[in-house]
Amino acid sequence: MSSLVRKLVIFAAVDGLILQPVNQRDQRAIPSLQIRYTTQGSATLRPAPPDGSAHSASFEAHGIHPSQGLLNIASKSYLVSIRHRQQVAQIRGSPVYVITSVALIPLSSQLEAKEAIEETKKEVQSESSDQAATRSVDSDSSGDEGSYRSDGHVRDDNTEASKPLTPPYGNPRRKSQENPDSVAQDVISRRGQYGRFAERWFSRKGWTSERRKAQGMSTDKEPSASDRPETVSDSRVKEGEPLRAGVPSGQAPLLQGQDVTSTLLPKLLRTTKMLFASKSFFYSYDYDITRRLGDQKGKATNIPLYRRVDPLFFWNQHLALPFIENSNHAYVLPLMQGFVGQRSFAIDPTPSKDPSKVISEAREGVEDIVESQKSPQADSTFLLTLISRRSVKRPGLRYLRRGVDEEGHTANSVETEQILSRASWTPNRNIHSFTQYRGSIPLFFSQSPYAFKPVPVLQHGFDTNHAAFKRHFSNLVGRYGDVQIALLVDKHGGEAEIGQQYQEHTKRLRSEGGISGIMPDSEWFDFHAVCRGMRFENVSILMDTLGDTFEKYGTTVEVNGEVQMQQTGVLRTNCMDCLDRTNVVQSACASKALEKQLRLEGVEVDLQTDSTTRWFNTLWADNGDAISKQYSSTAALKGDYTRTRKRDYRGALNDFGLTLSRYYNNIVNDYFSQAAIDYLLGNVTEQVFEEFEADMMSNDPAISMRKVRGNAIETSSKIVIAEQREDLIGGWTLLSPQQANTVRTFPFEEVILLLTDAALYAVRFDWNLEKVKSFERVDLRSVTGIIHGTYITSTLTATQMDENRNVGLVIKYRPGKEDIARINTRSLSTAVVGGPNDDHSHDNNNDEPDIARTAAIANLFDPSNPGISLPPPRRQHPFSPDANSNSSDTTTTTKFLAFKALPAKSSLANNNGDSSSSSRNNSNKRDIDESGAVVISEKELVSGICEDVRRAAYGNGDGGAGGMSDTGFGRGFVEEREIIGVQAARRRTGYLERWGYELKKFVWA
Repeated sequence: MSSLVRKLVIFAAVDGLILQPVNQRDQRAIPSLQIRYTTQGSATLRPAPPDGSAHSASFEAHGIHPSQGLLNIASKSYLVSIRHRQQVAQIRGSPVYVITSVALIPLSSQLEAKEAIEETKKEVQSESSDQAATRSVDSDSSGDEGSYRSDGHVRDDNTEASKPLTPPYGNPRRKSQENPDSVAQDVISRRGQYGRFAERWFSRKGWTSERRKAQGMSTDKEPSASDRPETVSDSRVKEGEPLRAGVPSGQAPLLQGQDVTSTLLPKLLRTTKMLFASKSFFYSYDYDITRRLGDQKGKATNIPLYRRVDPLFFWNQHLALPFIENSNHAYVLPLMQGFVGQRSFAIDPTPSKDPSKVISEAREGVEDIVESQKSPQADSTFLLTLISRRSVKRPGLRYLRRGVDEEGHTANSVETEQILSRASWTPNRNIHSFTQYRGSIPLFFSQSPYAFKPVPVLQHGFDTNHAAFKRHFSNLVGRYGDVQIALLVDKHGGEAEIGQQYQEHTKRLRSEGGISGIMPDSEWFDFHAVCRGMRFENVSILMDTLGDTFEKYGTTVEVNGEVQMQQTGVLRTNCMDCLDRTNVVQSACASKALEKQLRLEGVEVDLQTDSTTRWFNTLWADNGDAISKQYSSTAALKGDYTRTRKRDYRGALNDFGLTLSRYYNNIVNDYFSQAAIDYLLGNVTEQVFEEFEADMMSNDPAISMRKVRGNAIETSSKIVIAEQREDLIGGWTLLSPQQANTVRTFPFEEVILLLTDAALYAVRFDWNLEKVKSFERVDLRSVTGIIHGTYITSTLTATQMDENRNVGLVIKYRPGKEDIARINTRSLSTAVVGGPNDDHSHDNNNDEPDIARTAAIANLFDPSNPGISLPPPRRQHPFSPDANSNSSDTTTTTKFLAFKALPAKSSLANNNGDSSSSSRNNSNKRDIDESGAVVISEKELVSGICEDVRRAAYGNGDGGAGGMSDTGFGRGFVEEREIIGVQAARRRTGYLERWGYELKKFVWA
């Protein structure tokens, strides 16, 4: 097996950060690595020089475990390293660890790196002394992994040299750590590390400057610019200050063109630390925990571990790319999110006819379980290992990631494997594996995080949903074989409709022949109705129903490294969240599977009635809590039943408290956390933080909006263009005020603008149902002119005030007899028959009457006509319908359509995984969207639309719809000037709007 760095020491040298592996005995030497300091957004990796004499400024860092990747953000880079870990299991002699804390080391300068390393050393020393007496399995002292001591020595029985490190990789100055004689002396000597109030009690000056910064509080006296650099480490950065090179520290407002990511950098760093310290990320050096039994790739000596793991569960792949691309394979340690737990149990050696009294002894502590694998009785002791693997596809949090994406990946997708083996892991003994799957309902739907019991809202049409539905089951069939669906949602109330749609799509899939001849079957079990009154034991009804399916699928059995029996199908369980009801059902299924596996080993046991099987219940309850925390930020509901097989009012009250906690997290914490998760996985670029700053949320990339908009344009053109003689020139999706004949009424909605050789069509589209809501047709002969230019609708953020990105156009026209307006009818969802003057277009009572007004065409292009250029009267917007008309004659009333360009750049990463965030300021490069196509800027888009309309109206110099050439009256048809400028937008932004935004920013950002 390829060697991995299992321990390393990190030094801040003059020209780069040095990673020095602590080589284990019988392990080939791994060269040190240097990461050069940079401010260009990505660090360069190279071998460290063998002689460190040139790096006399370097010093030693302790308690830092193998690095897991580089975080590049806001033109800064951070080394993400595992600071603490705990062993949670041991599989085939290979320890499995969970990460408990990480360190972020900035790579901008030696000074910043030094500060972060020194701070990490202090935290490691503090935590080591605090937890030495209580830590069940020390993260730095398990097996052959050795440990770091806080006195600067490396203690490892298997290292080649257990002695103090020498310069340049060591620090000759060491301070002996003396234990205090009393709790009081300990508190006094280490004031401030027991909380913010303890620090103030034992400090003459109250809060220290550093601790005030760490707690996000202001300081009485800030260090001068000469005392410290302009950019500081993540733990000392001031909230809201830009970190981009060249920006003066203390500059309060974010200037136009600055990277908004810098202001959110401190929050991103804190979120990253909390995410990786949440005890939900696991790894092993020698065993591939991402693959099921029977799917292991073997321990090939020449293949790095990261190449053998399942990419579906490789959570730090994006962060590890710099190491992978530079062939530093020994530094790439794959992480899996989910759960790993173990229990050992022994069988009563005296035969008993009572299956409820078979298990004589069970162990739950990790130390006891590891010890049981080494004991002489290990071959007669059973070991139960539970591994849950959370997918990197459609990752995220509860109400922000629901349903399916267009590739067939569902939210909260988790593969759970239960392994039964002997504690000795003897190769000639049977090793059993049983796998289950959970995932969100594979349809496009959403639920509001602001409602206490939100109703699912289905999105997109049946065909769009079915395409994703089919891809999802194609993925499952390719991975597991047969699929049995266990649907646990309510058959009545708010969940009923989505359950019925699930059933309809399953029926259609079966009618189409399934997936390669495999027919997924579905069992709809109304959990709440059947188990009403806290009678969760009624889940046995579902188990009886699925009994034949379990027998058909079987389990996987391996002997001597060879698969003797293969599980042929998987049970796919889901409720709405795939958490609480799903946990109860999956644990019941696992119980049945374990009974069957023990039966194959000659042991009859009834896990439902055996009072000694509490260990099994707690293992599955721990698994349910872990998955629930990763998706909803709280432990699972109904956990008391999973642990004890009993349900009472205390459990119900506890569930109510957890529900309130979930509700709070849904509306306060989850929005930014979701953006951070997507960014860390490489699914989005830094653009996502601009979206978050503007809306306090990020978009859901479930389906490519580029494809959706293209389909909407195609659908709209087939419905609203009734005249066959009209040729479609172009179609665009733009933003438009919801109220007609205005330029700034909220909310703006996404509309479709179609251009033919005869008319313009402004189409309002229902994006959830994929149907036309209404449209307005404007004959090109009615158009009097176009203005395009700056179109700023909000001044709350720098992005919203960027004059290069906030542009739009206003099309002014005078309604004529060929202009019509229609609202949504049954005919619009199918076809419009006949022309605008055809009686068939008016036979529905829901239609609005046509707008038929006479206009003087000759006067439209008269140079003396004031048109849209007349200065407006007092208190009247220049584009109001009557701003330029002194006549009360409604036949000549001027109207207009206002459109604003959508953001040209998407936050989604392109197919190559490249971030184009840095190319905006590079004149030699063009931005690339998620499909790999060149991005057209907002200004280019608007200018192109104006030119297309001008050509359609006038032709290319030889006449057109209006019969006029480019020379003459059509010369001023298109005018470039502000629609709403920055100053005008500021005047229109009211105090209530500003206060509302600042309140949201205070809560969410």
